[in-house]
Amino acid sequence: MKRKRIKDLLANPVTGEKVLVKGWVRTKREIKNVAFVALNDGSTINNIQLVVDISLFPAELLRDITTGASLGVTGTLEASQGKGQSVEILATDILLYGKCDPDSYPLQKKGHSMEFLREIAHLRFRTNTFGAVMRIRHAMAFAIHKYYNDRGFFYLHTPIITGSDAEGAGEMFHVTALDLHDIPRTGEGAIDFEKDFFGKATNLTVSGQLEGELGALALGEIYTFGPTFRAENSNTPRHLAEFWMIEPEMAFWDLNDNMDLAEDFLKYLIKYALDNCRDDLEFLNKMIDKDLIERLQFVLANSFVRLTYTEAIKILETADRKWEYPVGWGRDLQAEHERYLVEQHFKRPVILTDYPKTIKAFYMKMNDDDLTVRAMDVLFPGIGEIIGGSQREEDLEKLTQRIEELKLPVKDLWWYLDTRRFGTAPHSGFGLGFERLILFMTGMGNIRDVIPFPRTPRNAEF
Repeated sequence: MKRKRIKDLLANPVTGEKVLVKGWVRTKREIKNVAFVALNDGSTINNIQLVVDISLFPAELLRDITTGASLGVTGTLEASQGKGQSVEILATDILLYGKCDPDSYPLQKKGHSMEFLREIAHLRFRTNTFGAVMRIRHAMAFAIHKYYNDRGFFYLHTPIITGSDAEGAGEMFHVTALDLHDIPRTGEGAIDFEKDFFGKATNLTVSGQLEGELGALALGEIYTFGPTFRAENSNTPRHLAEFWMIEPEMAFWDLNDNMDLAEDFLKYLIKYALDNCRDDLEFLNKMIDKDLIERLQFVLANSFVRLTYTEAIKILETADRKWEYPVGWGRDLQAEHERYLVEQHFKRPVILTDYPKTIKAFYMKMNDDDLTVRAMDVLFPGIGEIIGGSQREEDLEKLTQRIEELKLPVKDLWWYLDTRRFGTAPHSGFGLGFERLILFMTGMGNIRDVIPFPRTPRNAEF
């Protein structure tokens, strides 16, 4: 008999049907001569109840059916006689695949802290919370590919190993095949990277943007979706050393087009989650964040406010509150400033534009005032910045001048500058941090809890 997933069984139950289910025991309780077992196979937040006549099965088998054990169960699907479920399975055959010692199994029948669950990340998927988060994460990844595919974008695989630093921050993980116990040196004592695998210094990428631009200036509209890395020594609920980014790049699009895409994209993802992840969202709304679904619906129902950085600074300077971090034109905004604009002043998502060039990357297009660039940041409630992007500088002279101002290595960016030499065109793009999106979509409080195996300073377990 072919196994049925519990999700499919509960969605289209046919009473009287003989079925086979397989999964892991969540709970077991016995009343007189009957055992009630809650079985979950990961396909849904919901369990299927097994009704086991104790007289029909060996005592040893029943004793080994404990929380965490894995079973294959054949039985008849019947309307439930009790509360809490519409159907249940009257078990006729039980196969025990794997025992689970109830005394040493870490996931006991009690609440566990998120900190404790991070220590057992290899098992935390079996909890309701992390099962829900990972199913939503999958749904969002699928929706992202569907969104761009349906709009004619091409999925471009940009390199994970790179010789460039798209952000210019220098906080990158080095990639090397050199013997760290016998590092070759130049005559000046520097590391001789010519002896390394690639013949030059290389790193794990912080962004696929620069390579994405190359694709857009030939294919029109592309997007990347892959892992990125930053060696920033930040132990905060918003930072990871390894994270995923979605980065669309579009030829012949200006900043307004870019903002339109960002807003439409985010609303599409929220609607997709509300339409396809309802059970998981309702569970998280009940157990993690009681405002989750209301907040998702609110963002979906309201247009995003658009204003310049300069206008935002004026609002913040006149706000009746004391800031932890100072506010002033030319300073970068902190999360407290971003969230104030979204959650208290406008009470809806905000897109800030036209930031000072001194706090933005070299590739952003300069405005006519020579002080600001055509940047855009999308700010969300509870998160702050969720998307960062810009219209890119297509003018070779201006781009080269900006690179030189920032003392970046022009010779290492020859390939990037070539796209401005040969058929340059206006183009725009942005980056969406996938884990920040999942934070917003799930109501979870720490970014370590929305990625299967978090990589943070001094933590590379599992």
